[in-house]
Amino acid sequence: MKTFLLVTLLFLTNFFSTQKLYGQFRIDLESGAVFQGYNRIQVPGDEGTRFDLDAPFTTNGRFFYRIKLLYTLNDRHTFAALFAPLDILSVGTPQTAINFAGTRFMPGDELDVFYKFNSYRLTYRYLFPRTGDFSFGVGATAKIRDARIRLVSGGQEAEKENVGFVPLINFRVEWLLKERLSLLLQGDALVSTQGRAEDVLLAALFYPSRNVTLKAGYRILEGGADNEEVYNFSLIHYALIGGVIRF
Repeated sequence: MKTFLLVTLLFLTNFFSTQKLYGQFRIDLESGAVFQGYNRIQVPGDEGTRFDLDAPFTTNGRFFYRIKLLYTLNDRHTFAALFAPLDILSVGTPQTAINFAGTRFMPGDELDVFYKFNSYRLTYRYLFPRTGDFSFGVGATAKIRDARIRLVSGGQEAEKENVGFVPLINFRVEWLLKERLSLLLQGDALVSTQGRAEDVLLAALFYPSRNVTLKAGYRILEGGADNEEVYNFSLIHYALIGGVIRF
């Protein structure tokens, strides 16, 4: 994470410091509680046992954080680098056998399911001129998915790792409600024949000063893939607070 963010920041700093252009750096921080809606898993996708991390599994809410570095050029062109880690643990005692990644987990045994879905993203977005109280931006995101599903029961253990590239459409809509208060809808999303991915934020923004923005809201992370290697679709809820600092 540190290497990813540092290299991106140094590149942007070096490039734009040589340009006679107006720009601004920002750091966007988020934290709060994350909850699992559903998580349907089958590994391999054509032969494994499909199961859902609902009853008899239990998943407690966990805290999360996200870090994003942004650079906006001439109030129109925004470049961003995001690190968004996610780890969830579900525990249960399934009453049927589960075949996962070549290992058979027997019914009646307690099963721990570790789910990791880290995301690294680079984004470019163009912000159109403001229309009344609304501003709108659209762009593209290059996402690296670092996912892992690991099952542990007694002396048995099996896991499936997946690292891949996902192109996404980025969008941002902000509605200015009052002088220092606005409503934000922002996200990355794309649907294809191989699967889908949506990461969408709805938040209230408060501007206590020119260089600080506070936010509170709800984020949804949904999607997955269906192929011979893996079937996995999940829905994750985030209750969050955060802030943006401008330099």
